[in-house]
Amino acid sequence: MKYINKKTSQDYDQIKITDLEVFANHGVFPEENKLGQKFLVSAVLYTDTRKAGKTDDLTASIHYGEVSAFITKYMKEHTYQLLERVAETLAEEMLKSISGLCKIDLEIKKPWAPVGLPLKTVSVKISREWHTTYIALGSNIGDSETYLNEAVEKIGQIPTCTVEKVSSYLVTEPYGVTDQPDFLNACLKLRTLLYPEELLKELNRIEKEAGRERIIHWGPRTLDLDILLYDDIVLEEDDLCIPHVEMHKRSFVLEPLAEIAPYKRHPVYGKTVREMLEEIQAQL
Repeated sequence: MKYINKKTSQDYDQIKITDLEVFANHGVFPEENKLGQKFLVSAVLYTDTRKAGKTDDLTASIHYGEVSAFITKYMKEHTYQLLERVAETLAEEMLKSISGLCKIDLEIKKPWAPVGLPLKTVSVKISREWHTTYIALGSNIGDSETYLNEAVEKIGQIPTCTVEKVSSYLVTEPYGVTDQPDFLNACLKLRTLLYPEELLKELNRIEKEAGRERIIHWGPRTLDLDILLYDDIVLEEDDLCIPHVEMHKRSFVLEPLAEIAPYKRHPVYGKTVREMLEEIQAQL
């Protein structure tokens, strides 16, 4: 499944590199890995060129010469069997390493593909971009503050993730099953290259490392990590629902979320986080 931000490609400026020639060692056959062959790489770099256009300052834009050198160096220093793998890892490294790069369309062509038939070229073309997601954190067993601190740190250590904002920690009464200790809750804003299912897998891993056991629904837990929003997508899977199905009903979610993203709109209800929180508070 492909996930696209609400901000479309037409909303970005573009810098294009077309058919950069790179001699590298990628392919399924051993001779391709040893002898190497020519590849043609094309890239569309989505960024904001406004400041560079107003100031004539190269440092305010993406240097296409440096990008070309980056592509060449990466492809020469790594060896993969599949073009899909080359494209995926190269796109990821470019997004992580190149300042101001929001999205990339990357195509890698293989003119000398050894298929034994008259073939001009084969290629793999992918689009990858940064996504913005909001995560809810909660704990009510043991040293809850330490659990939340460690969760924020571990999320930030995921190679394709950057924690951009973290709310204050909020002490709240338990929800659902009320015969349990108070919770410590928070929310964070995350910039990620992971797709939702991939991110969920990482969050479940961090929960498990904190000793999380899923025994009682809404019961006590050392650590609870939930994906609240992911760009503006609406996703319904067996194990994942985005937006989080009950976030608009929970003040302990909306209060810390309003601290870091008060004007973020719910993609289904169209209301801002602050508006949803005010509606709950008005009912108390």
